[in-house]
Amino acid sequence: MALTVLDAGVLIAALDASDTHHEASIAVLRAARESGDALVVPASAYAEALVGPSRRGAEAVATVDAFIDALPAAVEPATREVAREAAALRATHGRSLRLPDALVVATAVVLGADRLLTTDAEWPQTIVAVEVLGGSR
Repeated sequence: MALTVLDAGVLIAALDASDTHHEASIAVLRAARESGDALVVPASAYAEALVGPSRRGAEAVATVDAFIDALPAAVEPATREVAREAAALRATHGRSLRLPDALVVATAVVLGADRLLTTDAEWPQTIVAVEVLGGSR
């Protein structure tokens, strides 16, 4: 059983059949579930995944929450330790790792995650095993 951290893009893609990464998101989430992985969504990624649904209303937000509950995935808070790690990542990687992304990576680092799933191929190399849907680094 592995600990897998999910970036917002994976959730967004899984919930939107028209998203380029939809099929890959569904497949990787299904495989993680079948292998018994513990799934974690950083609070910052959860908030990011809720932006579009929040524009559409309470029912759309409830759909995201129901999806996360059904995975099941835990929403991990942004602790002081996560914030400190995110700041260090930003200091190291500068503009190539935006703060929302640094918070996701920092959550994976602090939790000792086995892998981090994302749809963002632009992230720099970090100490966490980042798997980009459609290919790994």
